[in-house]
Amino acid sequence: MKSIEILNMIQIGSTGRNSGKTTIAKRIIAENRHRFTIYGLKIITISGVRGKCQRGEIGCGICTSIDEGYELIEETKCSGTKDTMELLKAGCKKVYLLKVFHDHLLEGFLSFLQFVPRDTVIVCESNSIREVVKPGLFLMMDNQKAIKKTAANVIGHADFILETSKSLDTFYLIKTKSGVRFSENSVEGRREKV
Repeated sequence: MKSIEILNMIQIGSTGRNSGKTTIAKRIIAENRHRFTIYGLKIITISGVRGKCQRGEIGCGICTSIDEGYELIEETKCSGTKDTMELLKAGCKKVYLLKVFHDHLLEGFLSFLQFVPRDTVIVCESNSIREVVKPGLFLMMDNQKAIKKTAANVIGHADFILETSKSLDTFYLIKTKSGVRFSENSVEGRREKV
């Protein structure tokens, strides 16, 4: 698969569901929203049989609501509890949900980028996007007993592997020509399990 580099993007992945991705994303956004314009992106990558829940359940309808390509939806409400609403409440200027079939990941992501101003910091929740995008910073949440396949495919690329959403004291960011990174006062420059 073809890949691109987006240095102003922070990717947050996870080894399993309900691991703290949105909690970490909200902290990063809240600590930096007055310093940078931040856009949020939540990606749901659909694999397996089209039109069926990939978890083998009745499901929430997200995976079955599209049957090809991708769908990009801007979140406009911040009064609910969906992850995209939480990112908007935390201080993102805009937040999008990208529902995408795996074979359309890059195409769907490029569509999202058309709406993002040049110097904007992107906070993205996804595992699979790392297969086609190299972010400036990649955090992996590893607080599950098992590792899902999408995480296993990309965990080796993570800059930081966090066992809990409380692992770091600060998420103060520095934006340079070479991308976004944590400041010296957090954990910048160390690739390790925290």
